[in-house]
Amino acid sequence: MRSDTTPVIRLSEYRVPDFLIDRVDLDFQLAPEATVVTCRLALRANPAGRLGVPLVLDGEELTYLSGTLNGAPLAASAFSAQPESFTLHQPPQEPFTLEIVTRVNPQANTKLMGLYRSKGVYCTQCEADAFRRIAYFLDRPDVMTVWRVRIEAEKAEAPLLLSNGNPIEHGDIAGTSRHYAVWDDPHKKPSYLFALVAGDLEAYSGSHTTPSGRKVELNVYVEKGKAARAAYAMDSLIRSMKWDEEKFGREYDLDLFNIVAVSDFNMGAMENKGLNVFNDRYILASPETATDQDYHNIEAVVAHEYFHNWTGNRITCRDWFQLCLKEGLTVFRDQEFSSDMRSRPVERIANVQTLRATQFVEDAGPLAHPVRPQQYKEINNFYTATVYNKGSELIQMLRLIVGPQKFREGMDLYFERHDGEAAIMEQFIQCFADVSGKDLQPFMRWYNQAGTPVVSVREDYDADAKRYTLHFSQDTAPTPGQPEKGPQVIPIKMGLIAREGGEIAKDEVFILDGASASRTFENVSEKPIPSLFRGFSAPVRVEIARGDGDLLALARHDVDPFNRWQALQDAELALLKAGVSAVRAGKAPSWDGRLNGAMGNLIETAGHDPAFAALAIGLPTEADLAREIGTDIDPEAIGLALDGLRADIGKAVASAAKAQLDTMAKPVPFSPDGASAGRRALKGQLLRYLVAADSASGADEAFAHYQRADNMSDMVNALGALLTTTNGKREAALDAFFERFQNDHLVVDTWFALQARIPGADAVARVRKLMEHPAFTLNNPNRARSLIGTFAAGNPRAFHAADGSGYALFGEVVDAMDGRNPQIAARLATAFRTWRNLESGRRAKAEAVLTGLATKPSRSRDLADILERTLA
Repeated sequence: MRSDTTPVIRLSEYRVPDFLIDRVDLDFQLAPEATVVTCRLALRANPAGRLGVPLVLDGEELTYLSGTLNGAPLAASAFSAQPESFTLHQPPQEPFTLEIVTRVNPQANTKLMGLYRSKGVYCTQCEADAFRRIAYFLDRPDVMTVWRVRIEAEKAEAPLLLSNGNPIEHGDIAGTSRHYAVWDDPHKKPSYLFALVAGDLEAYSGSHTTPSGRKVELNVYVEKGKAARAAYAMDSLIRSMKWDEEKFGREYDLDLFNIVAVSDFNMGAMENKGLNVFNDRYILASPETATDQDYHNIEAVVAHEYFHNWTGNRITCRDWFQLCLKEGLTVFRDQEFSSDMRSRPVERIANVQTLRATQFVEDAGPLAHPVRPQQYKEINNFYTATVYNKGSELIQMLRLIVGPQKFREGMDLYFERHDGEAAIMEQFIQCFADVSGKDLQPFMRWYNQAGTPVVSVREDYDADAKRYTLHFSQDTAPTPGQPEKGPQVIPIKMGLIAREGGEIAKDEVFILDGASASRTFENVSEKPIPSLFRGFSAPVRVEIARGDGDLLALARHDVDPFNRWQALQDAELALLKAGVSAVRAGKAPSWDGRLNGAMGNLIETAGHDPAFAALAIGLPTEADLAREIGTDIDPEAIGLALDGLRADIGKAVASAAKAQLDTMAKPVPFSPDGASAGRRALKGQLLRYLVAADSASGADEAFAHYQRADNMSDMVNALGALLTTTNGKREAALDAFFERFQNDHLVVDTWFALQARIPGADAVARVRKLMEHPAFTLNNPNRARSLIGTFAAGNPRAFHAADGSGYALFGEVVDAMDGRNPQIAARLATAFRTWRNLESGRRAKAEAVLTGLATKPSRSRDLADILERTLA
């Protein structure tokens, strides 16, 4: 479908549904290529809607078979049935029952939306609007109803039959090889939360008893033979349930909670009521097959989907413009959970790294949109970092503004006031206004205005008066559709640090809620160093002229761990920006020995907090530097500058790095906890510095670590250090890795991702060759993301090759993917979102590829929307 035929959906045009559904009864006769679905709807006119209008149900690629109205066959003149919609021309004025029978083909469904098959397992994905690919329905989140589902299938093919809610009946069908199961969900839910799974799977089981005494049966269903690898997911689920009870007073409300892991899934997971469906990458783990990041992601995603039971399911969003109400809030909850389970400072730094790498870039480009968008053409394209990650940051700020106690009271009021409803953002924010007595209407601008504010800070110190003043001002650049911006409510958590250590002024929160404001401190006997936005108290960029040595002093003395890390990053970025300018001018960059000393000290003392040290000694990424430069970006110059600084630091800290590695040489039993993961991450960072200092000897060291590794994290960290080497050790290790793990699809994804990051003039040719590998396919989203997505995000010099070869390859893949899976094609295409910021030669080549994609006549709605906005 071309974008110019796609209607624009606007928040301002929201209208309540004209009809309501009081009950749904579904019957599935499962068959791989011809599943028959009978959908019986108990309907009535909505007194708040338009009266006397036709009933129009949504559909997509459906085959209509038959229908009845109140038990009588529908007359041909009474309705119109098309693959995309069903219309009952004159529905009864009194409540009525409409039954429609349709047929779908799960086996042919490569879009992986609606009902499809993954390795022989029937499964569904209905968010945002894919239930219409299963049955004609009022497929919108504000139509909530109760559901009963009957599933029938061949018993040998699908001995397990699952749906939402609680099981109430099952049995064999006499005289056949088929069986059935009936499920009942007593809690009202919209169609996007419907789920069905049928297949031959193995369970890892457990249980949890809630504070009120309800014993909940827990199951994680996985591919046969892999149940043991679901143990950490189960542990994460139980910890999530306990945490939500303690922190938010929320208990689970059914007798059964099921998770099913499948190999083909467009997203990470889906929070369907009582039956979460997961991408198996976020369930399966063992020390031999999963990295520390995999363990972390499993913990976070399992928690996220479970937390949706209250923030998303019990209270859902009225319309898809309110997506942040469930996603931003639930990301905040899962980040808080991970912070309590692991190191809070380390988690905060990692979350901000993700925000800046994804959302700040989004805010600065053609795909910028508010946390609550005002319009869309394709809602699937708004499952973005802005909605999720920036949405979470807004909840962080809200808690800081009202305080932790009032925040908890506000959440309790929200659950009490809106349980069972489809809510909007204003209702959520009003709960906190009511409990705190604060006027939070100005805070709503964060939800309605796109862009990242820039806060400029100017210092003024009067030594005679012992008076120190900070002057703040804010500005937000225009974004698509919003040329004029208003001031945001920005909480600035700050303190003042003495140059030689110690706090001159302790933590306080200053609210900047206008275009400018000042904060004056009296009786300040020396000019302090301001520590601003502690803990990243607001999602903004900060501009301040720092004195010589201020950043390294903050890195040494600040009491806020986030700002110690940030000070090092700022110092490195300043050097790197100058280095890029030097490279582009044909000169050798100059570095700062004081930074080398700071890094060496961090390495020598890393044993006190290895996880923090691993982050602190990590340099900004190429994407970080490109974002700071902003325009006229030369990715090759950026890469060369980073190589230079890494080598300079590596040579200075090589002996300290080797000594620290030696202290960690003794094997220890594997544990996925944050501290243990931090030690492994530190080893990986140290190996990269040794390779940067001396490629040959560093490669030997990294290869030796690879050979000794007894867990996947140590193996991948060693391989990551080897990626920039060329002495044969890299290929030997990669070949051995594939030989060992070629039958494990998730580890093979890791193998593809590692090779996608290998730099060099032959990088594009390497990726093309890997696409011909027997293990590669575009039909599996994980596999496509592992190679093609990683190439674009993790190998910027190759993706942005000056000859345009990286863009050409990527364009070919996006084009091919669009015919298979439009959602994945559209998400891949967002890699071009920064194309206007490139230097002119690369910019022209990127534009040519984008234009070529956009002008093809058979673009999907998903991809057409991304291309249209990217080129606008």
